[in-house]
Amino acid sequence: MSRTLQEIIDANPEAETFRFGDSKALCDEILALVRAGTKTATCEAARHYGPKGDTWPEVGRQDVALEWDGMPAVMIETVEVSTRRWSEMDAEFVAAQGEFRDLDHWREVYRPYFERTGGWSEDMKIMCERFRVVEDYAEGKS
Repeated sequence: MSRTLQEIIDANPEAETFRFGDSKALCDEILALVRAGTKTATCEAARHYGPKGDTWPEVGRQDVALEWDGMPAVMIETVEVSTRRWSEMDAEFVAAQGEFRDLDHWREVYRPYFERTGGWSEDMKIMCERFRVVEDYAEGKS
């Protein structure tokens, strides 16, 4: 029996909801990597967090990643959060993101993403989060 998003949030009132990526295609691609266990880390421009933005991830908090259509996809638990600048990103963290061939590929893909979602600079701050999947809400998975 699948649960509704409201039932999941009612049972986990501290949980935030979010979507990976900024398009349906990217969201679907990233969720497939998360479900396969290939993607265990993510990052976002730090400017997206704070009083007028998203809540900063906290170790131990469980959040719900949504399908592009708003249906619950997976619950993840944050296991580590750090901040670094664009110029400080390293190959080890990039590999944990599961989407990129190497650090140069990450830079090639993420720079345009940051540019279209608020701006990019060499010294911009980036929130880096490691997570684990707690529950998969896809039919027949948990």
